[in-house]
Amino acid sequence: MKRLDRFVLKSFLPMFAMTFFIVLFIVLMQFLWRYMDDLIGKGLSVGVLAELFFYAAVSMVPMALPLAILLASLMTFGNLGEKSELTAIKASGVSLLRVMAPLIVLIGGIAVGAFFFQNDILPKAQVKMWTLLFSARQKSPELEIPEGSFYDQIPGYNIYVKSKNRDTGMLYDVMIYDLNGGNGTILLADSARLAFTPDMRFLYLHLWQGEQFENLRSQTIGNANIPFRRETFLDKELLIPFDANFNKLSEEGMRNQYVGKNIAELKAGIDSLSRRVDSIGRKTEADFPEMSFPVLLGDNLLPPSHGPQEEKDAAAPIDLDSLLTSLSPAARTQVFNAAIAAVDMRHSEFEFRSTQLRDEKNRIRRHRIELIKKYTLSVACIIFLFIGAPLGAIIRKGGLGAPLVISVILFLVYYIIDNTGFKMAREGIWEAWAGMWLSTFILLPLGIFVTYKAMNDSAVFNPDLYREWWRRILGLRDSRHMVRKEVVIDEVDEAQAERCRESLRRVARRWLRRYPAKRGYVAYWLRPVRRAPIERMAHLADGIVDALADSRDIRVIAELNKIPVTGWVWIYAPFRTPWVRKALMWFFPVGLALYLISLAYWRRLHASIARYAAL
Repeated sequence: MKRLDRFVLKSFLPMFAMTFFIVLFIVLMQFLWRYMDDLIGKGLSVGVLAELFFYAAVSMVPMALPLAILLASLMTFGNLGEKSELTAIKASGVSLLRVMAPLIVLIGGIAVGAFFFQNDILPKAQVKMWTLLFSARQKSPELEIPEGSFYDQIPGYNIYVKSKNRDTGMLYDVMIYDLNGGNGTILLADSARLAFTPDMRFLYLHLWQGEQFENLRSQTIGNANIPFRRETFLDKELLIPFDANFNKLSEEGMRNQYVGKNIAELKAGIDSLSRRVDSIGRKTEADFPEMSFPVLLGDNLLPPSHGPQEEKDAAAPIDLDSLLTSLSPAARTQVFNAAIAAVDMRHSEFEFRSTQLRDEKNRIRRHRIELIKKYTLSVACIIFLFIGAPLGAIIRKGGLGAPLVISVILFLVYYIIDNTGFKMAREGIWEAWAGMWLSTFILLPLGIFVTYKAMNDSAVFNPDLYREWWRRILGLRDSRHMVRKEVVIDEVDEAQAERCRESLRRVARRWLRRYPAKRGYVAYWLRPVRRAPIERMAHLADGIVDALADSRDIRVIAELNKIPVTGWVWIYAPFRTPWVRKALMWFFPVGLALYLISLAYWRRLHASIARYAAL
């Protein structure tokens, strides 16, 4: 390994480790915030929470790794550019790709490791994380009965406590509503003590000096008198089912989901699900003739046969309308009810099979999405390297300022695009490969573009370049700033200078006579301004300025500064094709908007030329 490679790696690796753990911590906090309601108030032990956070952190690696690579590479090359070290390296004949070579090899190895991580480690971590999370959701909340309000976290019971002694655990003025069974039971007690049984599966409630009211049957609407039973007690014990243990669910159910499978298992799952969908389709196709409209006219509704001729006619097609009219009203109603029942049954059966097919196809899509995600992380790592390193070389800013802002913006764009493609693929709007590779298709050209610009030292982030571009688009012209030179090599002929200035004035006056300051709406569209005269005037003005720039006369320099900076702006004549111009003229809203915008540019150009022609 050469010294340059060691230097680049020593600059990159600490930055990468720092940014990776910072980003991982941020996304882990996002996970905690998202599932906070499922974890708080459940009395989970520190060990369970630590295990859940560990597997959640492992599951968040695919989100943290690309952002860490982008931020670390951008900061590394930004620091090299800010300290002029990258400039010195390039001055010695080393290209940018050669400087990036050790990082390309390193990130290539990380990409390979990310593939095996996605295939072997991530499914197991996700199975354990989701199993722990679902187990925490099903755990009973931690028992903490408040004072002065009803507590309804015990299934089937509402408990009211007026006051309690936190030192002794005694509850005072207790009211309990037992909602189990539907008969309605109310217990009132002066005092009570609450505790768990040793196996933590029941609440043991010891009540003193109270009464119990219980309805002997359920109360319904219209029942004014309901018998009840009243019991007065000095001491009463009550067991309430309340499992306070943390019961971890089996991992088998989650392991059979798409998040818990590797590539081989996902492919096997897709094949089996596809065969199941095909079999359902073939079964529906085979059963469809039998599921057609059934024979609703039973033997008891048909008129009796009186001979072989009528039996022969019975084999012929039946005129359903005449047959229905020949039936009695009761029989006709029976036929219609049977038809409606048959149609409803067939409709329900078709809906069931359609829902079944839709669910199976959705499972196939989720399997395909998970299969493609095994590869997208590795590709994203490489793409973000070729975005971050060239951008750092271009902006030449280190630290956590501009690199952090650019990295966050780029990653947000990547996340939004990737999430959009995922949802499109999940809903079946796009194919799975199109949705999951959408972010790669968009960011890959960006990586190629910034790498090309960085290799050619293009001023991509030069604000003056974009400012000048916008000035050209908007037609904003600078004034000339000529100063008298201290040292003049070629003397200027004053007579020739005056002839040049006068020729420019004549050209300006001719142009002013041809194009007045006020242009009407029809003239703007039907008699467009020619581009050639304005460009000839600009070329002549620039030539005069170059020829007279060495003048020693301060008056000549002052007059040169008065020569207008002219140039062609597209709004003077937006389109050259006659039929397009006529169409825009009659398409009033758009044509009028362009005309009004052009007035400001035209008046500014006309005024600058008129001022010089009047000198």
